[in-house]
Amino acid sequence: MWRRVLREATVRQPWSMISSKRCLSSSPTSKPAAVDNLLLRYLKEHYVEVSKMNPPPKVNPPSEFSIVKSALDGNGPVLTRTYGNEEIKLSVMRMAYAVPGGVEDDENDEDMNQLFLHVDVSKPGQDKSLHFLCGLYPDALGVHSVSLRPKLDSAEFLEVTATYSGPHFAELDERMRDAFHGFIEERGVDEKLFNFLQAWLYVKEHRSLMRWFKTAGTYINENKPAKSS
Repeated sequence: MWRRVLREATVRQPWSMISSKRCLSSSPTSKPAAVDNLLLRYLKEHYVEVSKMNPPPKVNPPSEFSIVKSALDGNGPVLTRTYGNEEIKLSVMRMAYAVPGGVEDDENDEDMNQLFLHVDVSKPGQDKSLHFLCGLYPDALGVHSVSLRPKLDSAEFLEVTATYSGPHFAELDERMRDAFHGFIEERGVDEKLFNFLQAWLYVKEHRSLMRWFKTAGTYINENKPAKSS
């Protein structure tokens, strides 16, 4: 899996950690600049290695959806579409990152095939939107909760609200649960979205990792101790 290769790039050189520890422990009076240079070298090595990785094959979303501009650089919606007078926005994250302890099980490909999908359905003139929290899998989509939330104007999609948002979805009548499933499926929200969103997350994670290596290196380089005269 492409993401596994990306993950291994950050741990492929255990000797780096060992040698740096030896360097620091054997020279308690080492100059701060030497430590900074060592860290900068490791950051650059990993940056170059990750930059050489090939992305997964390009996947297009279902034709009725449009990709939100600059979505890769933010935390807001990824896809949007209109349905009648409704505006539908989709935001996604990996379930492994949303569940405490999930990252520790990152080696399990099955965990990486579980996505959290946030579906926001809004209408003009309404100050609230209908919000669905769903589990998205390669062959299925399940609704975890349905709530009414204040409509958001910003690009930040998610908002925590303290007001009552509705009953637990599992406590609803089975016919009502089925009707809610049918409601979002009618709007094109189903397992057909999985391949695109999975590939999109790989690209976003790759870009975020590249940015982190570069930003950390820039910060350390700009804050290196001045040489004493």
